[in-house]
Amino acid sequence: MEFSVGCDIEENKRFENKTIEKDKHFLEKIFTQNELKYCFSKSHPAQHLCARFCAKEAVIKALCSIGENKLFPSDIEVLNDENNVPKVDLKKFANLNVKISLSHCKNYSTATAIVYKAMSA
Repeated sequence: MEFSVGCDIEENKRFENKTIEKDKHFLEKIFTQNELKYCFSKSHPAQHLCARFCAKEAVIKALCSIGENKLFPSDIEVLNDENNVPKVDLKKFANLNVKISLSHCKNYSTATAIVYKAMSA
């Protein structure tokens, strides 16, 4: 099995005071509509936006290390599954699997991504 790991950490203040009305262009360059809906449904959207941004950066770093570098943050969707576990949708890379871990506190958010594909026999 071939795999790669990426991680990222950011200060939550990068996304503080962002609103869909005021910062729509900026936010839509990074996040999907589903991600924005999820994050802005929370009492502290900055933490959730930042954690998802970290996830996207971690996935991009992991993909770049295996030679896949034609990817933008908006190509990566980070949502929660039915058990509220974060999951990544990579439409451009259907042959790859991603496992993601997100965490945030008052000041920082972080994410680690493992990207892998099964090797053919």
